[in-house]
Amino acid sequence: MRIQVNGDNMELRDGASLAELVEQLGFAGKRIAAEVNLEIVPRSEHDRLSLNDGDRVEIVHAIGGG
Repeated sequence: MRIQVNGDNMELRDGASLAELVEQLGFAGKRIAAEVNLEIVPRSEHDRLSLNDGDRVEIVHAIGGG
């Protein structure tokens, strides 16, 4: 299936979860915020949310500083 991640097109296996995408992008275990089709998805739901063809995903990585 084809989705859009942070404005870039990406191929992903059918039925992949948001958690799988996060891992594939190298963000597993990091502080991120994820949005699918303009809806924020809590981390507790990343495993349960199956992505669909045409979904638009935004992932933001939190960077600390002082």
